[in-house]
Amino acid sequence: MEQQHSIKNEISISGIGLHTGNEATLTFRPAPIDHGICFKRIDLEGQPIIEADARYVTETDRGTTLNKKGIKLQTIEHVLAACAGLKIDNLLIELNGEEPPILDGSSIEFVKCLKKAIPQAQNAIRKYFVITEEINYEDPETGSRIQALPADEYSVTVTIDYHSKVLGNQKAELKTIDQFETEFADARTFCFLHELELLLQHGLIKGGDLSNAIVYVEKVVEEKELERLATLFNKETIGVCKDGYLNNLALHYPNEAARHKLLDVIGDLMLIGTPIKGKIIAHKSGHGPNTTFAKIMKEVIKKQKNQPPHYDPNVVPVMDIHQIMDTLPHRPPFLLVDKILELSDSRVIGLKNVTMNEDFFNGHFPGAPVMPGVLQVEAMAQVGGILVLNTVPDPENYLTYFMKIDKVKFKHKVLPGDTLIFELELVSPIRRGICHMYGRAFVGTKIVMEGEMMAQIAKKN
Repeated sequence: MEQQHSIKNEISISGIGLHTGNEATLTFRPAPIDHGICFKRIDLEGQPIIEADARYVTETDRGTTLNKKGIKLQTIEHVLAACAGLKIDNLLIELNGEEPPILDGSSIEFVKCLKKAIPQAQNAIRKYFVITEEINYEDPETGSRIQALPADEYSVTVTIDYHSKVLGNQKAELKTIDQFETEFADARTFCFLHELELLLQHGLIKGGDLSNAIVYVEKVVEEKELERLATLFNKETIGVCKDGYLNNLALHYPNEAARHKLLDVIGDLMLIGTPIKGKIIAHKSGHGPNTTFAKIMKEVIKKQKNQPPHYDPNVVPVMDIHQIMDTLPHRPPFLLVDKILELSDSRVIGLKNVTMNEDFFNGHFPGAPVMPGVLQVEAMAQVGGILVLNTVPDPENYLTYFMKIDKVKFKHKVLPGDTLIFELELVSPIRRGICHMYGRAFVGTKIVMEGEMMAQIAKKN
């Protein structure tokens, strides 16, 4: 079980925006549970908030731009990558303009800033997007490909191919997000010398000063051109090193370009709004393909939320009725769970077969039998009881008591012959035997009931 994280203290960082060339101050502020990452434009009337969400992506040329109701934010991927790398889920990021400072062109200064603010665990479970099936996207125009595969941890592999003799084909691989801070956060953005003039002509990189990007050089450059660039960027001299890039900077890694592209992938995929558990493989990635893939993943998440747990009656359950009776004190006619299909530290799935010979049908609408809603809640609570009792070595010596029921909704009737599937997940970590859960009940593909409940286990007298 992992907890959500925010930061303990607010902290600010300032610099020049890469494309706007404007002085920018960014302030990280703590945010509550389930808040997510949100930006606030404090320079505008009403201080509008823009969520870090792929649905607001409008431009992807040389950076990722969000636009919500005409309010823009650009080049936000390096900030989001820092949040992902430190596993920070909830933040309010205040900006006094439409672009964060570019700093050195990587995420490392944002990482350092967030660490100074002290990442802090919150009393809520971290919710992952678990990739269960292969997801693919390919852009036929650029040849970009991105693939997501099931895996136990979040990992990212990136390959780049610019048909460049200087860069060659490069590969970068992050095997676990814990590597981000030390091996990827300081990988800087890059461009080619022949792009530089074009970018300047189009009013881009107004804040570029050769200290926040690696500039690769593919052709011989005349001395006069180097002198002109030195004047343009306020440098005494500029040369081309033997490895084929302007000598204003030294590479942090031989494959720094690929590592930065991996950083961009991590930042852009933060726009799905939830951390990922799976393997991402990207070839010739860019902000356009990255954010398109993020939108595809959001659709998959939406479908997953509405899908019932898979039930195969041929698979041996985690707990059968005998094991359930060894754990729960309930007995017929008040034992309302028949099987436990899945059980982990934070999730449980249980089943109840609703039959016509249930005792409560004798008095509850005998002519038109319907399972009482209160018993649906009780059945769900018994499944949840299995989850909390799973935390003690001797569950048979404990009883489970309701503390709270909240936000319960009944959406469809439950009738004799139905098979009820209950799915419950922890809302917050179990502490002192207190369990806060959110649950849904399905019949087929329909959600028939949902709600939150809190229970506590206590030793029998």
